[in-house]
Amino acid sequence: MSSGHESAVSPLAPDEFPALPPVAGVKLSTHAAGLRYKGRADLMLAVVPEGTTVAGTLTKSLCPSAPVDWCRSILPSGTGRALVVNAGNANAFTGKAGETAARLTADVIAEALGVDPHEVYLASTGVIGESMPEGALATELPNLLDGLVDADAGSWEAAANAIRTTDTFAKGASATAGEYTVVGFAKGSGMIAPDMATMLGFVFTDAPMSADVAQALIGGAVEQSFNRITVDSDTSTSDTVLLFATGAAGGDPITAMDDPRIEALQAALDEVNLDLAHQIVRDGEGATKFVEVTVTGAESDDAAKIVALAIANSPLVKTAVAASDANWGRIVMAIGKAGQRADRDKVAIWIGDEQVAEAGLQLDTYSEERATEHMVGAHVVLRSDLGIGSGAATVWTCDLTHGYIDINAGYRS
Repeated sequence: MSSGHESAVSPLAPDEFPALPPVAGVKLSTHAAGLRYKGRADLMLAVVPEGTTVAGTLTKSLCPSAPVDWCRSILPSGTGRALVVNAGNANAFTGKAGETAARLTADVIAEALGVDPHEVYLASTGVIGESMPEGALATELPNLLDGLVDADAGSWEAAANAIRTTDTFAKGASATAGEYTVVGFAKGSGMIAPDMATMLGFVFTDAPMSADVAQALIGGAVEQSFNRITVDSDTSTSDTVLLFATGAAGGDPITAMDDPRIEALQAALDEVNLDLAHQIVRDGEGATKFVEVTVTGAESDDAAKIVALAIANSPLVKTAVAASDANWGRIVMAIGKAGQRADRDKVAIWIGDEQVAEAGLQLDTYSEERATEHMVGAHVVLRSDLGIGSGAATVWTCDLTHGYIDINAGYRS
């Protein structure tokens, strides 16, 4: 794909990009650098004030991109002044050239802003294994400084659009926590699996907080959102979620998890991250259905999550959903292969509100017609109870259609 904007918008897309509120202290800029795409912005810069706290989570891939390595090296400082993101080139599996391009990017922006390069966070998304054009970076990056504006509804949307690759729509969300505002935007469509996905997510708040509190808050939010989605079971080299807390709202910093403000902030972060995660699934490459998979009665919550992901990642389950085929035997198959404790003769299964099976047998009252009617819809709910414990988990995925093949077979063309 040449631009990331050519595919028809997902049928599961929201009607419009949300009107995101300002976050005090955040400035944004985008620029069409032509690093891969023509006729669209493919560079994004966010600048935050001195004293901003930064925390985040990064891919668990053992082949991480150069920007992931860079972020991993500077995150322990817990502070930052800027974020630079490019789309179209992942700067992954690029050896020393990748490291050089990452350092160049940080140096150029740091010099222009008068800050330390180790306060400049980086993220890249796109094709793996292609070197970044260092000459173009050196020439184009300074242009980002000319377009800096206060974060508002228009600049948030522009930033979300600039980081897209195969995404068919820009993704944004916001929430409030008392006097504080939380805003986030993300990208992701394919190579999406827990821990995390080929996804980038950036969250900004005006709340004041210490680095360890910020890390605990964003870590918890990611576990309940981005780590519970899957499109194709593939974990990317580039996954990055960063939280920037400017503290511009004023007040005493939050330095402990028993602070009375924590509960509302965690709820707001959870809301924003889960909204963004759901949007990524709704933009899954070729997706026509949003699928919610819940497993209860497992030995533990972790076991329930593993079983739920086995169902959600099964190509047989996902293609059955695409065809609105109530072939519940594929759910049984996925439960059995998950490697977690399960007793065939205690398993119960539902498709939507229609109970299919109980105690390891199809119910006499089961109606495939009613189950199929549910699967025809755009929001499909699959539920299983293993009957052996109190563990429970919900994950989200999409169906698997020929569109996924079409998009990925021609991704580099």
